[in-house]
Amino acid sequence: MPNAELRVLSTHAAMDVLNALAPAFERTNDCRLSFGFDPAKAVKRQVETGAAFDVAIVTRPVFEDLVAQGKMLPAPRAAIGRSGLGVSVRAGAPKPDISGVDAFKRALLAAKSVARSTEGTSGIYFGALIERLGISAAMRDKIVLGPSGRVAELVARGDAEMAVQQVPELLPVAGTHFVGPFPAELQLYSEFVAGVAGASRHRDIAATFIEALTTPEALALFAAAGIEPMPREGG
Repeated sequence: MPNAELRVLSTHAAMDVLNALAPAFERTNDCRLSFGFDPAKAVKRQVETGAAFDVAIVTRPVFEDLVAQGKMLPAPRAAIGRSGLGVSVRAGAPKPDISGVDAFKRALLAAKSVARSTEGTSGIYFGALIERLGISAAMRDKIVLGPSGRVAELVARGDAEMAVQQVPELLPVAGTHFVGPFPAELQLYSEFVAGVAGASRHRDIAATFIEALTTPEALALFAAAGIEPMPREGG
């Protein structure tokens, strides 16, 4: 039997990397990892209502809020990286031009339907973005709200023509093509931070797990999954 079970709550963006890293970590540290994946705000609600966990991987604002509440420790922590937002369409469909603001607007207006998350960071931002672009009225009947998880699965099933979400949540979805990131002028980056629960009974192993997320191997997996390294200060 493993010496400990480590409960990890994480955003979907890190799901594939965590699943890839888990077997080796479990063998090396004689423990079992169990994961729960949800949007960062849903993870925050779970923590605030008493969910048991040892490590959380969430967006930086959520992490800082949970630290302020005493739900998570300020250290150890690890900055995993950041991801931007992107667009996917169904495999075999023409890839729309989203290379600039005007092209992006035209692509949205030409789409029959666009899937976005209901309460994830990307979905909330996209709702505000179409207001900012002046096309919210034209898009109102085209928006398809996705459940918690990868909204591009709606595109793969034919329930929507286009999906907008964080890049790491778009890339793995079979049956879709990743078109590209939002134009730079419209981009929103989310920074991901891993930290330890204040109430964790396995703080040493939790700290070791966080260290494992910052090894060159792990960072390469995160980069391949669409979570890029944080830019250097002043760089």
